[in-house]
Amino acid sequence: MATTLAKAAEGTVAEQTHAARIEHVSKSFSGPAGTQLVLDDVSLDVAPGEFVTILGASGCGKSTLLNLVAGLDRPTLGSIETPGGRPALMFQEHALFPWLTAGKNIELALRLRGLPRAARKPEAERLLELVRLGGAYDKRVHELSGGMRQRVALARALAQDSQLLLMDEPFAALDAITRDVLHGELTRIWAETNLSVLFVTHNVREAVRLAERVVLLSSRPGRVAKEWTVDIPQPRRIEDADVAELSVEITEHLRGEIRRHGQH
Repeated sequence: MATTLAKAAEGTVAEQTHAARIEHVSKSFSGPAGTQLVLDDVSLDVAPGEFVTILGASGCGKSTLLNLVAGLDRPTLGSIETPGGRPALMFQEHALFPWLTAGKNIELALRLRGLPRAARKPEAERLLELVRLGGAYDKRVHELSGGMRQRVALARALAQDSQLLLMDEPFAALDAITRDVLHGELTRIWAETNLSVLFVTHNVREAVRLAERVVLLSSRPGRVAKEWTVDIPQPRRIEDADVAELSVEITEHLRGEIRRHGQH
């Protein structure tokens, strides 16, 4: 089967039937121990404006799948389409340049996007306001808390003006309170911008709190094991009874996948 990675830039969000389409994607890596199959025949659509979380045990291929959608690597088999153009990507580590201010870190993304010099600072300030860091333009990275750094990283991702935001466990290194606050901020920004979000996590409650749909990958090789539509109204709290109830159900399926993998 020929490998393709199609990224057409035409059409508005309203005209698109999907923000991302993953069709029968498999990914193998070769090493000293031979060829290792990491993803096996994964198919998944993300609708325009949809928030989808990908959940699974460590090593199941979640980050590999996100890298494929981002265009950082190519599938061994199958195809990936992102009709709105190249997605924006946010990692667990903020990856900010420490010698630049918060504003200049964002301006770097704006420059790469092709925004004229005169428009960059006002746009960086607008994005800082969006992530509730107004007035932080001139702050250096070492002056920012962990949560503030991730807000700047989010603003920099939004500066790419992509219709699809890919997030690889961006809050995993934060303390519980900061993570809770940023969950609320992310859902607010998602609602305000109509972004499509594909969010990778191993935290079941985080997945349920944020997403409209939760996709569980099996243990390696990663396959789509099960999906859940999350009908709980936003805003949600991680301690809400409905969030807890669905989290328990999903956790049981996740444990089953881990047990199944351990028996191989």
